[in-house]
Amino acid sequence: MNEQAVKRVPDKYFKLSPQVEEYKNEEDQSVTTGFYQDSWRRIRKNKGAVISFMVLLLILFAAVASIWISPHNPDTQQVQYSFLPPKIPGVHINGFNGYANQAGVWVDVYKQKNVPASVYFYLGTDQFGRDLLSRLLYGTRISLLIAFAAAFLDLTIGVAYGLISGWSGGKTDTVMQRLLEIISGIPTLVVVVLMLLVFPPGIVSIIMALALIGWITMARVVRGKTLRLKEEEFILAARVLGEGPMKIAFSHILPNLSSVIIIQTMFTIPNAIFFEAFLSFIGVGMRAPNASLGTLINDGYQTFQFYPHLMWYPALVISLIMISFNIFADGLRDAFDPKMKG
Repeated sequence: MNEQAVKRVPDKYFKLSPQVEEYKNEEDQSVTTGFYQDSWRRIRKNKGAVISFMVLLLILFAAVASIWISPHNPDTQQVQYSFLPPKIPGVHINGFNGYANQAGVWVDVYKQKNVPASVYFYLGTDQFGRDLLSRLLYGTRISLLIAFAAAFLDLTIGVAYGLISGWSGGKTDTVMQRLLEIISGIPTLVVVVLMLLVFPPGIVSIIMALALIGWITMARVVRGKTLRLKEEEFILAARVLGEGPMKIAFSHILPNLSSVIIIQTMFTIPNAIFFEAFLSFIGVGMRAPNASLGTLINDGYQTFQFYPHLMWYPALVISLIMISFNIFADGLRDAFDPKMKG
């Protein structure tokens, strides 16, 4: 058949549904953009992931900025100002204006304790008169520091271990996986107690416990993905061309693992925050007078019946951080997973 006789039917005679049109436009755009550009475009379409990312940036900025700008010194004790309720300038709502409910009557506690009119404690004070907002910012910074340390351990120990195990295969893979099973079989609390025999309670002991067991999930995920990738045609082609194992691992396999690594890291951070809060809450993590989200929740828990605000605020912050990280990680997973494009 003569090719000139075959004429293309104009697109105006076809009526595409909005879903098909959107899919067609997305596929056309994916051809001209790279994988990461396309993933970033789909992340921006996920409103939940964008909002969660903005919340995390705001919390991170407030925690870091409190190093230089803080309402009060988080460790300064003023017993005469103990258990003051929140007081925010310009707010006249009971519970946020310095008034507290005592026997069914709202009383100005600041006036009772002769607090100067120019002194405000935006979230109140604890049993030692320390500013709760300042301690909350300091505690959030400590918890985030431990979480990012856990993420760094995942990116170093977990990725390297999983990549070597999956790429080597054979007896090497078997021995490394049996070792993983032995380590993962030890209860986390036992590891922490053993760490306390060597290191004093605090940041070092928590990070060392994470260094022993926190990277196991990342190693298993990377190993499983590596086992599939090394059988792909482009890896076989690289071998035929004479590329060495190290070059193949870092130039071909690792870039294809980047999406899995990023997603798993985003899930690691909230788990590490919860791990630190749990250890501090049961008394084997951070110790007083140091503040973390776990110690603040523990302090508020002891006086929750009479001063509930001491527990509500740190519980709200840790919930907000964990929810935001999980939603953002879900958004990253949807964006990086090619199966979610449609």
